[in-house]
Amino acid sequence: MELTIIGCSGSFPGPESPASCYLLSAEHEGRTWRIILDLGNGALGKLQQHMALEDLDAVCLTHLHPDHFMDLCGLHVAIRWRPGGWPGKHVPVYGPTGTDERIASAYGLETDPGMHPDFDFRDWRPRTAETVGPFTITPVPVRHPIEEAYALRVEVAEGAGGEVRTLTYSGDTDACEGLIEASRGADVLLCEAAFEDGRDDHLEGVHLNGRRAGLTGAEAGVGRMLLTHIPVWTSQRTLLDKAREVYDGELAVAVAGVTYQVEPAPPRRTVAEA
Repeated sequence: MELTIIGCSGSFPGPESPASCYLLSAEHEGRTWRIILDLGNGALGKLQQHMALEDLDAVCLTHLHPDHFMDLCGLHVAIRWRPGGWPGKHVPVYGPTGTDERIASAYGLETDPGMHPDFDFRDWRPRTAETVGPFTITPVPVRHPIEEAYALRVEVAEGAGGEVRTLTYSGDTDACEGLIEASRGADVLLCEAAFEDGRDDHLEGVHLNGRRAGLTGAEAGVGRMLLTHIPVWTSQRTLLDKAREVYDGELAVAVAGVTYQVEPAPPRRTVAEA
């Protein structure tokens, strides 16, 4: 499984990156399958540098804040108005309850039919896995000030032995048991860290900071962490330094345009085992 960072800027597009969007690719049954985790504002253009839109197998949304789903509007235009018709499949969109009505309203459409001719909308059911080709995606509720917010645990069986590779994407969340549950033993934790340690400590229940992200990785025993969703006004150095104080695995900041291999890391002990 490969992870390509399409957009990783927190809360709104930055000068070097769109808002949240992450492309996962894996080989299965003789072809490459591709899904995206979130499709925030500014992401659709960059996504086309890495794949043809008609090759997209599914869109998986963590929650309905614009920096995580608003470029569905652009994908709707690409599907609806492409000269000669859309050559791809009826694209599944997995998301919180009411995603279909929310995106229709954002574009100024009546909800019936809204964007149903273009997308196959499917509501997440907490902790109920969905399968797209080789990908098994499990949504787990997390802590963010919106009615439904999920971390997504994505698993792929690879190789002759069927070895499972696991990536967990935090979505937007503060520290919570749901994020630990979704991240337990993951090879890679793609973890938001929007709040800067020392500056934003009075803010609670919205986002992680570097230390809380690091504690999550340590408690869940993840192999590698990529910090993401970092706004332009937040110091990446501060986040890394604070996370490293409490997490001893591989740690880096996600970089837009870079592709990472989701591979097993050396076994690490969880906090409970240490």
